[in-house]
Formats: sequence, structure tokens, C-alpha cells
Amino acid sequence: MPDQPPTNPTPPPDDAIAPTSRAASRRPHLFRRMYDWVLSWADTPYGTPALAVISFAESSFFPIPPDVLQIALSIAKPRRSFFYAAVSTASSVAGAVVGWVIGAALWHAISSFFFDYVPGVTPENFEIVRRQYEANAFLAIFAAAFTPIPFKVFTIAAGAFDISLGVLIVAATLGRGGRFFLVATTIRVFGPTVKDILERYFEIATLILGVLLVVGFMAIKWLF
Repeated sequence: MPDQPPTNPTPPPDDAIAPTSRAASRRPHLFRRMYDWVLSWADTPYGTPALAVISFAESSFFPIPPDVLQIALSIAKPRRSFFYAAVSTASSVAGAVVGWVIGAALWHAISSFFFDYVPGVTPENFEIVRRQYEANAFLAIFAAAFTPIPFKVFTIAAGAFDISLGVLIVAATLGRGGRFFLVATTIRVFGPTVKDILERYFEIATLILGVLLVVGFMAIKWLF
């Protein structure tokens, strides 16, 4: 890895890593239909398996975050909120491992497909992630796992840029677990009335909190 002054691993702003692609621009209503499809599983007996599959897929290629379904399931059954958070976390970390494998073993063969059709995965974003990894791979993965930054870019890039799989798993577990259990805790504490607030402001809150956590980690490193 070339020597260069370290850069700040604090996650870039939303417009730095944005979910843009040719497919998204051609079909602006596609993601709304996918969002509604994900949400529809909450009203079926297969909500939990669907949550596991969506959490798994979102870590490597699927564009809709699993929080959508997790919130709906948790609102319907608040006592199972932490169970749904555990399902989301375990499945998302497993999906992150698949993303790492894609980057490590298949990236040269399928990168053009991802750049063209998977939201958030662009050459520009990969370059941003590369610089973040050179600064601090663990913090970069943790921040992406916790915040609205497209996590799949970081999981695939981790394999492509030869980031340790162990680092990915630990950082993804902490970041994804923090994010999903934050949802569960909020619903258990405040109940169904918090649903509209979660849907409207959750992404902004996680972005702010994620930045603060990363800054906190960096401060501890500097002090000790």
C-alpha cells in the first residue's frame, strides 16, 4: 500500500457515497416498488425469514435496507424486537462475508455489472472507500455498517482491497448490531407511537451518531 498522509476515516457525507446508477436513473419508481414489496412481508407468516433474506442480501447487492421490515415487525410484536434485531444483525454480517468473497474472488469478472446495476456501487465510490481503508479500515467499515452509507460498497471493496475478513466481521457485527438494536431498543422503550419518527428521522440520527462514535474511537486512540 503506498505511503501517504493518513486521512480522516470519519464517514463521508451522503452525497459522497450516493446510491446512483444507470438503472436507478432509468427506472425512478423501481425502488419505491421494492420498498413496498419489502414492507409487505410484515403482514405474512414469513416475516422473519424475509427479514433474514433481505438483511443478508442488502450487505452485498440489494438496495432496500432491512430496517424497513424490522421496524414493521417490531411494531406489530414489540416483545420480539430484540429477536428481530438479532436476526437482522446475524444475517447482515453473513451477507457482508459474501460481499467480501465477491470482492476478493470475482470482482475483476463482474465489476461492470455492479457498477451499472447495483445502487451505490460506482468507481468513484470505490475510490472513496479505498482512501478510507488506507486511513483506518476498521472504523470505515464500522461507520458504514452503522450509518445510511451503502454498506455493500464497503463489504465488496473490503475483498477487492484485501482487507482482513476478521476485521470486516468484527466491525460489521458492532456496526450492524448497534444499528439494529438501536431500532429494537427505541421500539421497546417508546412503543408503536415512535414508528413515524423512526421512519422519518432514523437515517439522519444514525449518521450523526455514527460520526460521533467514530470521533470517539479516534479520540481514545489519540489519548491512549
